Amino acid sequence: MINLSRVDLNLLVVLEAIVAEGGVSRAASRLNLTQPAVSHALARLRLLFDDPLFVRQGRTLVPTALTRRLVEPLRQSLGALGRLLERGQGFDPASSEMSFTVATRDPTEVLLLPALMRKVAREAPGVDLSIIQVRRRGIEAGLADGTLDAVLDIPLPLSEQIHRQQVGSDRFVVAARKGHPKVRPGFSLKTYLAQQHVMVTARRRGPGPEDIELGQHGLRRHVRLRCRSYLAAFRVVAETDLVLTMPQRYATLMTADVPIRALGLPMKIPTLDLCLYWHDRVHDDPANRWLRERLVEAFAKKG
Repeated sequence: MINLSRVDLNLLVVLEAIVAEGGVSRAASRLNLTQPAVSHALARLRLLFDDPLFVRQGRTLVPTALTRRLVEPLRQSLGALGRLLERGQGFDPASSEMSFTVATRDPTEVLLLPALMRKVAREAPGVDLSIIQVRRRGIEAGLADGTLDAVLDIPLPLSEQIHRQQVGSDRFVVAARKGHPKVRPGFSLKTYLAQQHVMVTARRRGPGPEDIELGQHGLRRHVRLRCRSYLAAFRVVAETDLVLTMPQRYATLMTADVPIRALGLPMKIPTLDLCLYWHDRVHDDPANRWLRERLVEAFAKKG
């Protein structure tokens, strides 16, 4: 077993940088070190792990199997160490250099990021953000182990260790091409059910919120197309008579420059609520609190 007290932890920072940059020169530039210094660190790492760690393919250093196994736990550990040091020193957004990972979904990302990045650019020039999508069953584990700093998603049944704050609520509308022969202002539920529908979902099967509501009244619509992207769905709606049921805020943004209009849904359906989630371990962390405040502010500004 390696004695941690005899390991220069800076070597691990170098290892992660070489993986991320794909070469010694780029890693040196990122770390503000000389190329010989990074090469020397790599030689020490190879002795430490008794493995070449990288093999050269053209101008790129490709990680070995051992390095691929090490890199994700290493990144998590470095991130946790960085947060520990940041917390010990307090958090000054103007001078801090750190990164946050936030999980959310496609519509929220489009609404959120413009306002969020304007704010971050002004307040925190050294802060980086990664916006990712994760499976909902992995949200709690990601928040617990620190791979996720915050999550924006629908109301979810998570444990008491996960804090939540509702940040928005949206109603559903129907998007249809301008000139659609049937779907016009004031159209009826009967007309809605008679259409062929696009459903945006990452799941291979299963109902959407509107289908659940319809089912409670013994009604059903015909979903002609299931797809993963609202952008793709909009292209289909613009060029066919298919219709799309979607959140109003996103529809307002998306219909601005396309021949599609958003009309009221001809039935009552619960609103689509959006919640911000974070773990109890970072509840009082000033850096995470700053992030949460920026996320709430950005979503309130509607992009």
